[in-house]
Amino acid sequence: MIQKTHNQKAWFLVLPVIVLVAFNAVIPLMTVVNYSVQETFGDNVFFWEGVKWFEQVLHSSRFHDALLRQLAFTGIILVIEIPLGVLIALQMPRKGPWVSVCLVLMALPLLIPWNVVGAMWNIFALPDIGLLGKTLNSLGIAYNFTRDPTAAWFTVVLMDVWHWTSLVVLLAYAGLSSIPDAYYQAAKIDGASRWAVFRYIQLPKMKRVLTIAVLLRFMDSFMIYTEPFVLTGGGPGNATTFLSIDLVKTALGQFDLGPAAAMSLIYFLIILLLSWLFYTVTMRNEGD
Repeated sequence: MIQKTHNQKAWFLVLPVIVLVAFNAVIPLMTVVNYSVQETFGDNVFFWEGVKWFEQVLHSSRFHDALLRQLAFTGIILVIEIPLGVLIALQMPRKGPWVSVCLVLMALPLLIPWNVVGAMWNIFALPDIGLLGKTLNSLGIAYNFTRDPTAAWFTVVLMDVWHWTSLVVLLAYAGLSSIPDAYYQAAKIDGASRWAVFRYIQLPKMKRVLTIAVLLRFMDSFMIYTEPFVLTGGGPGNATTFLSIDLVKTALGQFDLGPAAAMSLIYFLIILLLSWLFYTVTMRNEGD
């Protein structure tokens, strides 16, 4: 019987990556854990507090409100962007010179930095001089995202849809492009309708890429900070103060490092748990 020999030298190639990840992720995480169980008044003098900050955060109505706003925003984003991205991908050409044009146009919003997106939409939505704001007000629609919470939510959601639907489109298009023509030819011979082709051929073949799209959009929308902060600053009032904005206000605005560290760990665990649930549910029947 021939025994296989395993060459472990490949580990030396990934060792620099492991060290880099440990330096950039694990060490800062341990620092956050350290702050979450202690209190400090400066000069590197710490006092043990145990789970006091975690209890304070979990019993805080401010945290609960920010979490509800975050969940609502993420839910709205997923409900809009995933179907819209798939719909646009289905309409894009598979062959010919227009393929490159469509792909480039879809990729353009993803190339714009997050702070620039927020600044662009801030100017675009201003009720007096912005194209969106002035147009809506001229049509008789009272629109002012700086004062009206509903308008602020509408603007933030619209901005995110414009910025990130392209990611779903590109992933869905990649899944559609990988489907062999033989499937479509067989469906045409059987006289399958367009809906049947989508349900039994295209959608199952896009399952993996759509799972990636859902996970990426969930995690990114749940951690969104720069765009809404530049656009609304979390206002009006606290209408668009999501968890990330509230966390930064606690850490930097109030300099409450203990509660901020505890909140960031809870925040991290929520994202980890919900991402695991999403993945488990979507991939549940993958082995069937």
